[in-house]
Amino acid sequence: MSEAESPVADPVSEAADDQKYKLSLKVDIQNVGPCRKHVRVTVPRSDIDHFSDQALEEIVQTVAVPGFRKGRVPASLAQKRFREDIASNVRQRILMQSLEQLAEENTLDPINEPNFDVESLVIPEEGDFEYEFDVEVRPDFELPKYDGMVIQRPIRDVSEVDVDNYLDRYLNQYAVYESHDGPAEPNDFVVAAVEFTKDGQPFRKISSIVLQLKPTIRFRDAELKDFDKLMAGVVAGAVKQTQVTISHEAEQVEMRGETLDAVITVGEVQRVKLPELNPAFFDRIGYADLAALRADILGMLERQVIYEQRQSVRKQVIDKITESATWELPELLVRKQTENALRREILEMEQAGFTTQQVMARENQLRQNAVTTTRQALKEHFVLDKIAEHEKIEVTPSDIETEIQLMAIQRGDTPRRVRSRLIKSGVIENLEAQIRERKAVDVLLKSAVYEDVAVKPSYEDDVQALSISVCGTSVVAETPKEEEKDDSEE
Repeated sequence: MSEAESPVADPVSEAADDQKYKLSLKVDIQNVGPCRKHVRVTVPRSDIDHFSDQALEEIVQTVAVPGFRKGRVPASLAQKRFREDIASNVRQRILMQSLEQLAEENTLDPINEPNFDVESLVIPEEGDFEYEFDVEVRPDFELPKYDGMVIQRPIRDVSEVDVDNYLDRYLNQYAVYESHDGPAEPNDFVVAAVEFTKDGQPFRKISSIVLQLKPTIRFRDAELKDFDKLMAGVVAGAVKQTQVTISHEAEQVEMRGETLDAVITVGEVQRVKLPELNPAFFDRIGYADLAALRADILGMLERQVIYEQRQSVRKQVIDKITESATWELPELLVRKQTENALRREILEMEQAGFTTQQVMARENQLRQNAVTTTRQALKEHFVLDKIAEHEKIEVTPSDIETEIQLMAIQRGDTPRRVRSRLIKSGVIENLEAQIRERKAVDVLLKSAVYEDVAVKPSYEDDVQALSISVCGTSVVAETPKEEEKDDSEE
């Protein structure tokens, strides 16, 4: 078909006219699983004829055919020549309007788009047109009573010792690692080779990785407990044996819950040498002096206390309002949302000013229980979303801009660059939902009755987080100086 002969009718531009016509749909909706429905839609022949006549008339009036003036093309010729275009036009209009009418007349409340292949649908030349699809929908539940809940609110003061400990972690970013001839002490590093075996058979070998003598080494899919005790006093050449158990929700399904033997061979002990706190160093990091740095750390730790307090209070509130949330969620939906749930908690921790190691440790902890954690997070989302709808809570562009501004200040960056990173990582899509849920939690907290309880810091510096999986491959370098070398990748 030449460009001159192509029909110019646009079903989207004609949507307003189509809305005046009401389809005589027959709709059958069946439950086919947790939060999943199967929908069968029947469009009667009379509706198909209506749209076919309309599409044919538009083509007759708009296309040019050799030998005929525009608007004078015989309908029979146009019908024959533009059969495929008419069929495509009719199909698109019927689908658009039937889906819209379906949403208006039925309370499906879908989570995502219907799952069907539009191109595979064919409008029959005779008889009715029928199509069907599965769709994931929001769970249907009664909103629990949520005002006047009794909540325990954790409180603690930030001490000078807390500032000292954070300062040490902060300065470690600028430290150098020196070889140490003596025995390893707590918080020293060992450069080691690690061999994992399963039932006596080789499973994986990491020929070089830098591990810190902390109570827990946290991989993405496993944890090595009491590592500081295991490696206490080791020197170069020392060999230690231990075991690790793979998380029950690890990505590699067949390895879930499996126990591996691990042999750790120490190649070198390294000790951290912190930078000298002189004017050149403070100029490098953008502070006038040590007092200014400590003041900034104090403010950051106070924000972390607020974060911890909020998380504890939020958990209690969520636990109370989701006690009756016994409905199941489809496994596919849970797995699709796992990464979103991780991103959102990481985003909140970054906003509160936690160190990269603290954020990574929490991320690895979440990954080891990803499915369970995500299932609970989704239930929280649906309940909070319904509360937000009930309370008519909205998120404005100003709310989002304010959030980005705060993140920029906390990271010492520009709002433009923060926004760019959020967009690139896909987190920007979670930001509005996060703010809306936070506002819903605020509504709950305003009516709550509080009992203050003194607590210790919930984020102890006793974990080294590694961005690798025992069953997988590395993601990034593990320390500023050393990268893990995985023999299986050579």
